[in-house]
Amino acid sequence: MINVTLRQLRYFDALARHAHFGRAAEACSISQPALSMQIKELEEALGGLLLERSARQVALTRFGEELAQRVRDILRSVDELGDFARASQDRFAGRLRIGMIPTIAPYLLPKITKNLTRMHPELDIRVRETMTPRLIQELVEGRLDTAIVALPVSEPSLTEVALFEEKFLLVRPGADEGTPVPSREMMREMRLLLLEEGHCFRDQALSFCNMQSAPPREMLDANSLSTLVQMVSAGIGVTLIPEMAVAVETRSASVSVAPFRDPQPSRTIGMVWRKTSPLARQLLQISEVVCLSAGKARPRQVARAARA
Repeated sequence: MINVTLRQLRYFDALARHAHFGRAAEACSISQPALSMQIKELEEALGGLLLERSARQVALTRFGEELAQRVRDILRSVDELGDFARASQDRFAGRLRIGMIPTIAPYLLPKITKNLTRMHPELDIRVRETMTPRLIQELVEGRLDTAIVALPVSEPSLTEVALFEEKFLLVRPGADEGTPVPSREMMREMRLLLLEEGHCFRDQALSFCNMQSAPPREMLDANSLSTLVQMVSAGIGVTLIPEMAVAVETRSASVSVAPFRDPQPSRTIGMVWRKTSPLARQLLQISEVVCLSAGKARPRQVARAARA
């Protein structure tokens, strides 16, 4: 019988993800020598080399690559055992790992956390803010319990629950207040400020302006909605921001905010989680808390899912 421990498997998983002993040790909250010793013991127990070591980085051997996927499956199953036990209890308690995209987290997170803490005081809420592809990867790998993103994500292993629709608004310099709102065709001739590559909100804005295949005449990038609004305030260009961000991002900026003419650009905000998650019933309840926090009605999609 092979004698390996869950601790060793978690250490190996961290090393496979970080490809660096120092960063993996930091992620596991242990010393680098201790991590190295545990990996060596794991290799001896399995009878094969898992890593190709060099001074700068760590590369997995072919055996290590195959093992890494099996280890992720094992660890995900172990975590789901804990979730299964929690799901069988009447109260919702313990760790809850929620992911959010950057164009949602600053505006909804405080309200969601406040409401969840009030309704479920025994929850240990941990939040991860990053872009959609990383959230989906971490969700599939079992490192997150759920994520709040713009739908669809089109990942077969995940359940998607649409929560509410959110409009995009035009942000222009304050001097443009009261002037006609440009059409999507006119937007192509303006200096459009957008989030940098990788943000789904950028792709949604480009889609509305029909700019995917033909880039605009002038376009500048930023890494946050706050920076975009301040650039508009400085007269550099115009931008689009989601409705939930308006109150926070425009309070200290000299800008004009206006809705577009119909059809107005919008996005669908939803929650996703693994189809195999034992916490599905509790996550469905949390999706309703998200709607409450956003000031939205309980959506029909959630009602249908609850009856399913």
